[in-house]
Amino acid sequence: MEQDSLLFSFFLIFTGAAILSTAALFLRQPLLVAYIVVGIVLGPFGLEYISDPSLLTDIAEFGIIFLLFLLGLDMQPSKLFATLKKTFLVTLASSLVFVLIGYGTGLLFAFSQLESLVIGFAMIFSSTIIGIKLLPTTVLHQKHMGELMVGILLLQDFIAIFILVFLESGSQEEVSTLRVLLALPMLVGLAYLCTRFLLIYLVARFDQFKEYIFLLAIGWCLGIAAVAAGIGLSAEIGAFVAGVSLATNPISQYIAYSLKPLRDFFLVLFFFSLGAQFNINLLGEILLPALLLAALALSVKPVVFHYLLRRFSERNRLAWDAGLRLGQISEFSLLIAFVAAQYEVIGERASLLIQMSAILTFLVSSYIVVLFCPTPIALSSKLRRD
Repeated sequence: MEQDSLLFSFFLIFTGAAILSTAALFLRQPLLVAYIVVGIVLGPFGLEYISDPSLLTDIAEFGIIFLLFLLGLDMQPSKLFATLKKTFLVTLASSLVFVLIGYGTGLLFAFSQLESLVIGFAMIFSSTIIGIKLLPTTVLHQKHMGELMVGILLLQDFIAIFILVFLESGSQEEVSTLRVLLALPMLVGLAYLCTRFLLIYLVARFDQFKEYIFLLAIGWCLGIAAVAAGIGLSAEIGAFVAGVSLATNPISQYIAYSLKPLRDFFLVLFFFSLGAQFNINLLGEILLPALLLAALALSVKPVVFHYLLRRFSERNRLAWDAGLRLGQISEFSLLIAFVAAQYEVIGERASLLIQMSAILTFLVSSYIVVLFCPTPIALSSKLRRD
Protein backbone atom coordinates (compact mmCIF):
# COMPACT_ATOMS: atom_id res chain seq x y z
CA MET A 1 0.00 0.00 0.00
CA GLU A 2 1.40 3.40 -0.97
CA GLN A 3 2.32 5.57 1.99
CA ASP A 4 0.61 8.64 0.50
CA SER A 5 -2.65 6.85 -0.37
CA LEU A 6 -5.84 8.21 1.16
CA LEU A 7 -6.68 4.85 2.74
CA PHE A 8 -3.27 4.59 4.44
CA SER A 9 -3.53 8.22 5.60
CA PHE A 10 -6.95 7.58 7.12
CA PHE A 11 -5.62 4.46 8.82
CA LEU A 12 -2.77 6.41 10.43
CA ILE A 13 -4.96 9.35 11.44
CA PHE A 14 -7.83 7.47 13.04
CA THR A 15 -5.74 4.73 14.60
CA GLY A 16 -3.34 7.31 16.03
CA ALA A 17 -6.26 9.46 17.19
CA ALA A 18 -7.87 6.47 18.91
CA ILE A 19 -4.66 5.61 20.76
CA LEU A 20 -3.92 9.17 21.89
CA SER A 21 -7.59 9.81 22.70
CA THR A 22 -7.43 6.92 25.16
CA ALA A 23 -4.49 8.60 26.86
CA ALA A 24 -6.30 11.96 26.78
CA LEU A 25 -9.34 10.50 28.51
CA PHE A 26 -7.18 8.99 31.24
CA LEU A 27 -5.52 12.38 31.68
CA ARG A 28 -8.91 14.17 31.61
CA GLN A 29 -8.03 16.22 28.53
CA PRO A 30 -10.21 17.34 25.59
CA LEU A 31 -9.99 14.89 22.69
CA LEU A 32 -9.14 17.59 20.18
CA VAL A 33 -5.73 17.92 21.87
CA ALA A 34 -5.09 14.29 20.90
CA TYR A 35 -6.09 14.98 17.29
CA ILE A 36 -3.73 17.96 17.04
CA VAL A 37 -0.83 15.98 18.56
CA VAL A 38 -1.40 13.16 16.04
CA GLY A 39 -1.10 15.76 13.26
CA ILE A 40 2.12 17.16 14.70
CA VAL A 41 3.65 13.69 15.07
CA LEU A 42 2.61 12.24 11.70
CA GLY A 43 2.75 15.40 9.59
CA PRO A 44 5.49 16.93 7.44
CA PHE A 45 7.20 18.59 10.42
CA GLY A 46 7.17 15.38 12.47
CA LEU A 47 7.72 11.79 11.29
CA GLU A 48 6.54 12.71 7.76
CA TYR A 49 4.28 9.67 7.38
CA ILE A 50 1.80 12.10 5.81
CA SER A 51 4.01 14.50 3.91
CA ASP A 52 1.32 16.42 2.01
CA PRO A 53 -1.76 17.12 4.15
CA SER A 54 -3.30 19.52 1.58
CA LEU A 55 -5.93 17.01 0.40
CA LEU A 56 -6.87 16.20 3.97
CA THR A 57 -7.11 19.92 4.73
CA ASP A 58 -9.64 20.36 1.92
CA ILE A 59 -11.67 17.40 3.19
CA ALA A 60 -11.38 18.60 6.78
CA GLU A 61 -13.12 21.89 5.98
CA PHE A 62 -16.36 19.93 5.76
CA GLY A 63 -16.06 19.44 9.52
CA ILE A 64 -16.27 23.19 10.06
CA ILE A 65 -19.18 23.46 7.63
CA PHE A 66 -21.16 20.83 9.54
CA LEU A 67 -20.10 22.31 12.88
CA LEU A 68 -21.58 25.70 12.01
CA PHE A 69 -24.67 24.06 10.50
CA LEU A 70 -25.33 22.24 13.78
CA LEU A 71 -24.63 25.42 15.73
CA GLY A 72 -27.26 27.20 13.65
CA LEU A 73 -29.79 24.41 14.25
CA ASP A 74 -29.60 25.14 17.99
CA MET A 75 -30.17 28.88 17.67
CA GLN A 76 -33.91 29.32 17.97
CA PRO A 77 -34.87 33.02 17.79
CA SER A 78 -36.72 33.02 21.15
CA LYS A 79 -33.76 31.39 22.91
CA LEU A 80 -31.36 33.75 21.16
CA PHE A 81 -33.15 36.94 22.26
CA ALA A 82 -33.51 35.73 25.84
CA THR A 83 -29.79 34.96 25.89
CA LEU A 84 -28.86 38.38 24.47
CA LYS A 85 -30.71 40.18 27.24
CA LYS A 86 -28.98 38.27 30.04
CA THR A 87 -25.40 38.06 28.85
CA PHE A 88 -24.86 40.76 26.23
CA LEU A 89 -23.10 43.34 28.41
CA VAL A 90 -20.91 40.76 30.17
CA THR A 91 -19.82 39.25 26.84
CA LEU A 92 -19.23 42.63 25.19
CA ALA A 93 -17.21 44.09 28.07
CA SER A 94 -15.11 40.95 28.52
CA SER A 95 -14.45 40.75 24.78
CA LEU A 96 -13.06 44.29 24.70
CA VAL A 97 -10.71 43.51 27.61
CA PHE A 98 -9.45 40.29 25.99
CA VAL A 99 -8.91 41.94 22.59
CA LEU A 100 -6.74 44.60 24.24
CA ILE A 101 -4.70 41.95 26.11
CA GLY A 102 -4.07 39.93 22.96
CA TYR A 103 -3.37 43.02 20.86
CA GLY A 104 -0.87 44.36 23.40
CA THR A 105 0.88 40.99 23.65
CA GLY A 106 1.19 40.78 19.88
CA LEU A 107 2.74 44.25 19.65
CA LEU A 108 5.07 43.44 22.55
CA PHE A 109 6.59 40.59 20.52
CA ALA A 110 6.89 42.59 17.27
CA PHE A 111 3.89 41.19 15.40
CA SER A 112 2.25 43.58 12.94
CA GLN A 113 -0.78 45.60 14.00
CA LEU A 114 -3.11 43.43 11.91
CA GLU A 115 -1.61 40.22 13.29
CA SER A 116 -1.83 41.60 16.82
CA LEU A 117 -5.48 42.45 16.24
CA VAL A 118 -6.24 38.89 15.08
CA ILE A 119 -4.39 37.56 18.15
CA GLY A 120 -6.60 39.86 20.23
CA PHE A 121 -9.75 38.52 18.55
CA ALA A 122 -8.60 34.96 19.23
CA MET A 123 -8.40 35.79 22.94
CA ILE A 124 -12.14 36.57 23.12
CA PHE A 125 -13.42 33.04 22.92
CA SER A 126 -13.74 30.37 25.59
CA SER A 127 -13.90 26.66 24.89
CA THR A 128 -17.35 25.17 24.42
CA ILE A 129 -15.85 21.72 24.93
CA ILE A 130 -14.48 22.57 28.37
CA GLY A 131 -17.20 25.04 29.34
CA ILE A 132 -20.23 22.91 28.46
CA LYS A 133 -19.11 19.30 28.42
CA LEU A 134 -17.64 19.55 31.92
CA LEU A 135 -20.89 20.95 33.31
CA PRO A 136 -23.07 18.43 35.17
CA THR A 137 -26.10 17.56 33.01
CA THR A 138 -28.58 18.72 35.64
CA VAL A 139 -26.83 22.08 35.88
CA LEU A 140 -26.71 22.51 32.11
CA HIS A 141 -30.41 21.91 31.55
CA GLN A 142 -32.11 23.01 34.76
CA LYS A 143 -30.12 25.67 36.58
CA HIS A 144 -29.13 29.32 36.13
CA MET A 145 -25.46 28.39 35.83
CA GLY A 146 -26.11 26.38 32.67
CA GLU A 147 -28.18 29.17 31.17
CA LEU A 148 -25.43 31.68 31.92
CA MET A 149 -22.68 29.54 30.37
CA VAL A 150 -24.68 28.78 27.24
CA GLY A 151 -25.57 32.44 26.84
CA ILE A 152 -21.99 33.73 27.01
CA LEU A 153 -20.63 30.99 24.74
CA LEU A 154 -23.46 31.52 22.26
CA LEU A 155 -22.72 35.23 21.99
CA GLN A 156 -19.01 34.49 21.62
CA ASP A 157 -19.90 32.14 18.77
CA PHE A 158 -21.75 34.98 17.05
CA ILE A 159 -18.73 37.25 17.39
CA ALA A 160 -16.54 34.50 15.92
CA ILE A 161 -18.86 34.08 12.95
CA PHE A 162 -18.78 37.79 12.14
CA ILE A 163 -14.99 37.82 12.42
CA LEU A 164 -14.81 34.87 10.02
CA VAL A 165 -17.03 36.71 7.53
CA PHE A 166 -14.66 39.67 7.37
CA LEU A 167 -11.48 37.62 7.49
CA GLU A 168 -12.55 35.56 4.51
CA SER A 169 -14.05 38.42 2.53
CA GLY A 170 -11.71 41.26 3.44
CA SER A 171 -8.70 39.27 2.29
CA GLN A 172 -10.02 39.13 -1.27
CA GLU A 173 -9.50 42.30 -3.26
CA GLU A 174 -12.51 41.74 -5.48
CA VAL A 175 -14.87 41.41 -2.53
CA SER A 176 -15.63 44.68 -0.79
CA THR A 177 -17.04 45.11 2.68
CA LEU A 178 -20.16 46.65 1.14
CA ARG A 179 -20.69 43.56 -0.96
CA VAL A 180 -20.42 41.38 2.12
CA LEU A 181 -22.94 43.53 4.00
CA LEU A 182 -25.36 43.22 1.06
CA ALA A 183 -24.71 39.55 0.39
CA LEU A 184 -25.48 38.38 3.93
CA PRO A 185 -29.08 39.72 4.05
CA MET A 186 -29.64 38.31 0.55
CA LEU A 187 -28.49 34.89 1.70
CA VAL A 188 -30.67 35.05 4.84
CA GLY A 189 -33.69 36.04 2.74
CA LEU A 190 -33.12 33.24 0.24
CA ALA A 191 -32.73 30.67 3.01
CA TYR A 192 -35.90 31.90 4.73
CA LEU A 193 -38.01 31.74 1.56
CA CYS A 194 -36.72 28.31 0.54
CA THR A 195 -37.27 26.97 4.04
CA ARG A 196 -40.78 28.35 4.40
CA PHE A 197 -42.14 27.42 0.98
CA LEU A 198 -40.19 24.27 0.09
CA LEU A 199 -38.08 22.67 2.80
CA ILE A 200 -40.74 22.61 5.53
CA TYR A 201 -43.22 21.08 3.07
CA LEU A 202 -40.79 18.33 2.08
CA VAL A 203 -39.92 17.57 5.71
CA ALA A 204 -43.60 17.37 6.71
CA ARG A 205 -44.48 15.26 3.66
CA PHE A 206 -41.72 12.68 4.03
CA ASP A 207 -40.70 12.85 7.70
CA GLN A 208 -41.27 9.11 8.15
CA PHE A 209 -38.34 8.40 5.82
CA LYS A 210 -35.45 9.22 8.13
CA GLU A 211 -32.73 8.50 5.56
CA TYR A 212 -34.42 11.02 3.23
CA ILE A 213 -34.42 13.68 5.98
CA PHE A 214 -30.72 12.95 6.55
CA LEU A 215 -29.92 13.42 2.85
CA LEU A 216 -32.15 16.49 2.60
CA ALA A 217 -30.34 18.10 5.54
CA ILE A 218 -26.91 17.48 4.02
CA GLY A 219 -28.08 18.76 0.64
CA TRP A 220 -29.59 21.87 2.23
CA CYS A 221 -26.45 22.57 4.27
CA LEU A 222 -24.05 22.16 1.34
CA GLY A 223 -26.40 23.92 -1.10
CA ILE A 224 -26.65 27.13 0.93
CA ALA A 225 -22.92 26.86 1.67
CA ALA A 226 -22.22 26.76 -2.08
CA VAL A 227 -24.52 29.74 -2.71
CA ALA A 228 -22.74 31.71 0.03
CA ALA A 229 -19.35 30.94 -1.50
CA GLY A 230 -20.66 32.02 -4.89
CA ILE A 231 -21.79 35.47 -3.70
CA GLY A 232 -18.61 36.36 -1.86
CA LEU A 233 -19.27 34.99 1.61
CA SER A 234 -17.83 31.75 2.95
CA ALA A 235 -19.20 28.23 2.83
CA GLU A 236 -19.08 28.12 6.64
CA ILE A 237 -21.32 31.19 6.96
CA GLY A 238 -23.74 29.67 4.46
CA ALA A 239 -23.92 26.50 6.53
CA PHE A 240 -24.66 28.54 9.65
CA VAL A 241 -27.49 30.40 7.91
CA ALA A 242 -28.85 27.08 6.63
CA GLY A 243 -28.95 25.77 10.19
CA VAL A 244 -30.64 28.86 11.66
CA SER A 245 -33.34 28.71 8.98
CA LEU A 246 -34.35 25.26 10.26
CA ALA A 247 -33.95 25.96 13.97
CA THR A 248 -37.65 26.62 14.68
CA ASN A 249 -38.76 23.33 13.12
CA PRO A 250 -38.99 20.34 15.51
CA ILE A 251 -37.10 18.21 12.98
CA SER A 252 -33.97 20.29 13.71
CA GLN A 253 -33.18 18.20 16.79
CA TYR A 254 -33.34 14.96 14.81
CA ILE A 255 -31.11 16.47 12.11
CA ALA A 256 -28.61 17.68 14.73
CA TYR A 257 -28.49 14.23 16.33
CA SER A 258 -28.10 12.46 12.97
CA LEU A 259 -25.30 14.68 11.69
CA LYS A 260 -23.11 14.67 14.81
CA PRO A 261 -21.17 11.50 13.86
CA LEU A 262 -20.52 12.93 10.38
CA ARG A 263 -19.41 16.22 11.89
CA ASP A 264 -17.09 14.45 14.33
CA PHE A 265 -15.50 12.42 11.51
CA PHE A 266 -14.54 15.56 9.62
CA LEU A 267 -13.53 17.46 12.77
CA VAL A 268 -10.95 14.78 13.55
CA LEU A 269 -9.46 15.51 10.12
CA PHE A 270 -9.67 19.27 10.71
CA PHE A 271 -7.76 19.21 13.99
CA PHE A 272 -5.32 16.69 12.53
CA SER A 273 -4.63 19.05 9.62
CA LEU A 274 -4.05 21.90 12.08
CA GLY A 275 -1.46 19.81 13.87
CA ALA A 276 0.12 18.70 10.59
CA GLN A 277 0.68 22.35 9.63
CA PHE A 278 2.22 23.17 13.01
CA ASN A 279 5.82 23.98 12.13
CA ILE A 280 7.72 22.79 15.20
CA ASN A 281 10.88 24.34 13.75
CA LEU A 282 9.41 27.73 14.67
CA LEU A 283 8.51 26.65 18.19
CA GLY A 284 11.49 28.46 19.71
CA GLU A 285 10.32 31.74 18.16
CA ILE A 286 6.78 31.59 19.53
CA LEU A 287 7.23 29.67 22.79
CA LEU A 288 7.73 32.72 25.03
CA PRO A 289 4.79 34.75 23.64
CA ALA A 290 2.64 31.58 23.66
CA LEU A 291 3.44 30.96 27.32
CA LEU A 292 2.66 34.59 28.19
CA LEU A 293 -0.58 34.62 26.18
CA ALA A 294 -1.71 31.33 27.74
CA ALA A 295 -0.82 32.56 31.23
CA LEU A 296 -2.81 35.75 30.67
CA ALA A 297 -5.83 33.80 29.44
CA LEU A 298 -5.72 31.39 32.37
CA SER A 299 -5.26 34.11 35.00
CA VAL A 300 -7.08 37.17 33.66
CA LYS A 301 -10.16 35.57 32.10
CA PRO A 302 -11.54 34.06 35.32
CA VAL A 303 -10.98 37.35 37.17
CA VAL A 304 -12.65 39.45 34.46
CA PHE A 305 -15.68 37.17 34.21
CA HIS A 306 -15.96 37.03 38.01
CA TYR A 307 -15.85 40.82 38.29
CA LEU A 308 -18.39 41.42 35.52
CA LEU A 309 -20.81 38.75 36.72
CA ARG A 310 -20.64 40.12 40.25
CA ARG A 311 -21.44 43.58 38.88
CA PHE A 312 -24.59 42.12 37.35
CA SER A 313 -25.80 40.67 40.68
CA GLU A 314 -24.59 37.10 40.31
CA ARG A 315 -23.55 35.28 43.48
CA ASN A 316 -19.84 35.28 44.31
CA ARG A 317 -19.50 31.49 44.16
CA LEU A 318 -21.36 31.25 40.86
CA ALA A 319 -19.26 34.07 39.39
CA TRP A 320 -16.00 32.29 40.27
CA ASP A 321 -17.33 28.97 38.99
CA ALA A 322 -18.30 30.50 35.64
CA GLY A 323 -15.01 32.40 35.43
CA LEU A 324 -12.92 29.27 35.95
CA ARG A 325 -14.96 27.35 33.36
CA LEU A 326 -14.50 30.15 30.80
CA GLY A 327 -10.81 30.75 31.55
CA GLN A 328 -9.16 29.40 28.40
CA ILE A 329 -8.85 30.01 24.65
CA SER A 330 -11.34 28.33 22.32
CA GLU A 331 -11.61 25.91 19.43
CA PHE A 332 -12.99 28.89 17.50
CA SER A 333 -9.63 30.61 18.08
CA LEU A 334 -7.99 27.71 16.24
CA LEU A 335 -10.47 28.15 13.40
CA ILE A 336 -9.78 31.89 13.21
CA ALA A 337 -6.01 31.22 13.15
CA PHE A 338 -6.52 28.65 10.38
CA VAL A 339 -8.71 30.91 8.23
CA ALA A 340 -6.59 34.03 8.78
CA ALA A 341 -3.42 32.17 7.77
CA GLN A 342 -5.14 30.50 4.83
CA TYR A 343 -6.15 33.89 3.41
CA GLU A 344 -2.76 35.43 4.31
CA VAL A 345 -4.22 37.92 6.75
CA ILE A 346 -1.61 36.77 9.27
CA GLY A 347 1.72 35.00 8.91
CA GLU A 348 2.71 31.52 10.01
CA ARG A 349 4.26 32.71 13.29
CA ALA A 350 1.09 34.47 14.39
CA SER A 351 -1.03 31.45 13.48
CA LEU A 352 1.27 29.12 15.44
CA LEU A 353 1.19 31.50 18.41
CA ILE A 354 -2.61 31.32 18.60
CA GLN A 355 -2.60 27.53 18.19
CA MET A 356 0.10 26.94 20.79
CA SER A 357 -1.55 29.27 23.30
CA ALA A 358 -4.92 27.58 22.82
CA ILE A 359 -3.45 24.09 23.31
CA LEU A 360 -1.67 25.17 26.50
CA THR A 361 -4.87 26.65 27.93
CA PHE A 362 -6.84 23.48 27.04
CA LEU A 363 -4.35 21.38 28.98
CA VAL A 364 -4.19 23.56 32.10
CA SER A 365 -7.81 24.72 32.19
CA SER A 366 -9.14 21.15 32.02
CA TYR A 367 -7.28 20.34 35.24
CA ILE A 368 -8.41 23.58 36.91
CA VAL A 369 -12.07 22.80 36.18
CA VAL A 370 -11.74 19.17 37.26
CA LEU A 371 -9.98 20.17 40.49
CA PHE A 372 -12.13 23.12 41.60
CA CYS A 373 -15.55 22.91 39.91
CA PRO A 374 -18.46 20.44 40.06
CA THR A 375 -18.14 18.14 37.02
CA PRO A 376 -19.02 14.55 36.13
CA ILE A 377 -15.28 13.68 36.21
CA ALA A 378 -14.17 15.75 39.22
CA LEU A 379 -11.23 14.31 41.17
CA SER A 380 -12.95 15.01 44.48
CA SER A 381 -16.07 12.98 45.30
CA LYS A 382 -17.57 16.13 46.86
CA LEU A 383 -17.42 17.92 43.50
CA ARG A 384 -18.48 14.99 41.31
CA ARG A 385 -21.92 15.69 39.78
CA ASP A 386 -23.66 13.79 36.98
